[in-house]
Amino acid sequence: MTERTRVRAIINGEPVEFLCEPRQSLLDCLRDVLGLTGTKCGCNDGNCGSCSVLLDGRLVNSCLVLGVEIEGRSVTTVEGLAQWPGTRIIQQSFVEQDALQCGFCTPGMLIASKALLDHNPHPTEEEIRTWMSGNLCRCTGYERLVCAVQTAADQLAAIEGAE
Repeated sequence: MTERTRVRAIINGEPVEFLCEPRQSLLDCLRDVLGLTGTKCGCNDGNCGSCSVLLDGRLVNSCLVLGVEIEGRSVTTVEGLAQWPGTRIIQQSFVEQDALQCGFCTPGMLIASKALLDHNPHPTEEEIRTWMSGNLCRCTGYERLVCAVQTAADQLAAIEGAE
């Protein structure tokens, strides 16, 4: 039996404490230990982006991070985006622009969109393509994804400008 390690972190704004095996990925901890199944397991080797989360505000593939590495750190999953006012705008723009189909890659794309808009609220098309390049989708074209992120950025900028 493998010895487990106690991990204390902030997940989606809430302090959590859990036990995990030293070699267990953050993805497995989120899904299997903490029950946060919005983060998806696609390739499990860092190529598809479906497991994307924000670790201390930085976009990472949770399949490439060990659960023990988040000790004392902050993680935001797709479930945690509910606390961000821009989430509804991004979700609506994905729907309006037909930027999703089966939905498997969508959680990672939403997280990547938030990371981009946190970094630059007025991204160019090239910046959107670069930031979203870590997310693979087998169902839809990326043109619609780019349009969705741009639409969301424009709407968020309009709201901020009106305040």
